[in-house]
Amino acid sequence: MTAIAYEYPEDLKAILEGVRMFIRREVLPRHEKHEKLLTDQRRLYLEDGRFTPEVWNLVSEVRKASAEAGFYSLCAPTEIGGGGFGLVAYFAVWEEIFRSCGMKHWLGHQMVSHWAKGPSPVLRDMTEEAKERYLPGLMSGETTMCFGLSEPGAGSDAAAIRTRAVADGDGWRLSGGKIWTTNSPHADYVVVFAVTDPERAAQRAGGISTFLVPTKSKGFVIEKVIRMWGSPGGDEAVLHFDDIRLEPHQLVGKLHRGFATAMLGVNLGRIYNSARVVGIGRWALEMALEYAKIRKAFDKPIAEYQGVTFPLAESAMQIHAAHLMSLNVAQLIDRGLPAIKELSMTKAFAVEAGVKAIDRVIQTHGAIGMTNEMFLTDAYITMRKINVADGSNEILRRQIVRQLLGGDTAL
Repeated sequence: MTAIAYEYPEDLKAILEGVRMFIRREVLPRHEKHEKLLTDQRRLYLEDGRFTPEVWNLVSEVRKASAEAGFYSLCAPTEIGGGGFGLVAYFAVWEEIFRSCGMKHWLGHQMVSHWAKGPSPVLRDMTEEAKERYLPGLMSGETTMCFGLSEPGAGSDAAAIRTRAVADGDGWRLSGGKIWTTNSPHADYVVVFAVTDPERAAQRAGGISTFLVPTKSKGFVIEKVIRMWGSPGGDEAVLHFDDIRLEPHQLVGKLHRGFATAMLGVNLGRIYNSARVVGIGRWALEMALEYAKIRKAFDKPIAEYQGVTFPLAESAMQIHAAHLMSLNVAQLIDRGLPAIKELSMTKAFAVEAGVKAIDRVIQTHGAIGMTNEMFLTDAYITMRKINVADGSNEILRRQIVRQLLGGDTAL
């Protein structure tokens, strides 16, 4: 059964079936074998907040198995050896992963290259030397990267970054710092955005460049892993760059024009987060509906009480709308259209719908919905976080209004 009139192409349908098979073959058995390790945060992390070697090995195993099976880089550009599938496929695959794995079988979230962690359009304009040096490991899943854009004083206002790359002979010297850098505690490389022309940057007319920096570089420091929501560990860190030497081959794209690369990454993140909402939202709502059928109160299944079911119906409406909006904007961008307003609308609507949906599902389950074994609190934390990530809802509304006032009133 489907509620969506849009039909995925046959090749994408085959990929989605392959994704489901991969999850059954590679993801679920690992979770079954290592259940105590993978479901207990006290066992997941080292004292410094990073994954333990055993956990990171399992993450790497799934990533490399997926690369070998052909799923990991399927949405990376053909210019770097990827499958070249567009954003409709990117959305569809991620939505399938999150719906199939939910929050319990989270190793499955590693099977496709996340835009900020591995091969993606962000790396399309690497130099030939960088491709030879860095791409083989990234494409095979042996190595990973992270996306260094946000700074303490430059979050939503990304153009306000202060990290500097000062010309030094035929290269540069990098100094500054980043924060909220996902995957940085474990990454082999960091895509760094730095000011290379202060005057142009001050005028918001360019002046920002992109570099690919090995995390083993002299002067690279992980100051601390960021812990959130009471967790003993985390996937984000505060980074510091102390006069790191950058060679010409480490420049990604054109000098002083890195801001477009930064926004490309952020836009990919908005599609990814919309897919997370739809996938996790569907997973959670299905759980709530099944529970409502069997849980009784006052001698009747709680599914017979409108106070229980109407909120679920409301969230089903919103997740369905988010699904349609996501497919629409992915098609627009695949056609080469900017879709600035539509992407902002989609991400803002989706993530707000997502956090409401999980809250309602928890409420449906009552106290059991708050227990660790349901993984609904993990879902709630995820949904709440992505109301800020890759453009807060307030920033997205600002972009929507600017487009509307500028004459783009097509709805």
